[in-house]
Order: sequence, then C-alpha cells, then structure tokens
Amino acid sequence: MRIRFETDAYYLILDGIQRKKYEMIVSPVHYKEIESIEDVREKVQVLELLSAYGIQSNYDADKVKKRAEELISFHFGTADAVHLAFAERSSDYFITCDDKLIKRSRKIKLDLVVTNPVEFCINEELK
Repeated sequence: MRIRFETDAYYLILDGIQRKKYEMIVSPVHYKEIESIEDVREKVQVLELLSAYGIQSNYDADKVKKRAEELISFHFGTADAVHLAFAERSSDYFITCDDKLIKRSRKIKLDLVVTNPVEFCINEELK
C-alpha cells in the first residue's frame, strides 16, 4: 500500500497508537486550540480521541516557557513555539500537517524530528 494521503497516514498512526507502538503526548496547547474549534461534533471527537489515547507528560513549565520564548525569537507563532518547546521535552517526533511550520522547523536546531503524517509513515514503514 502506497501512502498518498494525510488521512491514510492519520489512520495508520492512530492504529500504531492504539496498539501501543507509539504514544500520543498531549500538551496544554492542544486543549487551548481545541477551544477554538467551532464545530461541536468535531470538538467532541478530538477531545474523545485525546482522552482515550493521549498521555499527559510531566514537564518543567519554566524550561518550556524559556524555550518557547527562544522559538518566538526565530519568528514562530506563540502556539507553534509552545507546541514545539513542549514536544522537545517529551517526544521524539512532532507530527503536523502545517507545511510552513515544518519548513521553518527544519531551519533551526530542534531536539526532535518535525514531520508530516505521510513522511512519518513512510519512514516508519507503516502499511
């Protein structure tokens, strides 16, 4: 099976999470962003997904804040900077569909791999 679509990749990654091959780390920024989802059904689905499979990670808030401020100085938006700073403290990968965020992330030194769902599945040989 050749992965061509982000939706296919999403389901492959979710299957890996359900089988405990991967962990889905949840940051406080996720919940802040979920508040802005206008479609109630979509909001409930995302919250249920995070509740069922998301793992809360322990982190040093001061270190995350300091790193986020550094990332903001590299012209990341506040939410993206906090997402990345948190992910650096708790994850090996940051998977996003935001091509601009991926491109910007690859221009600086980060302590994790920033990739999109399709690339992640290809690199992990998920089928």
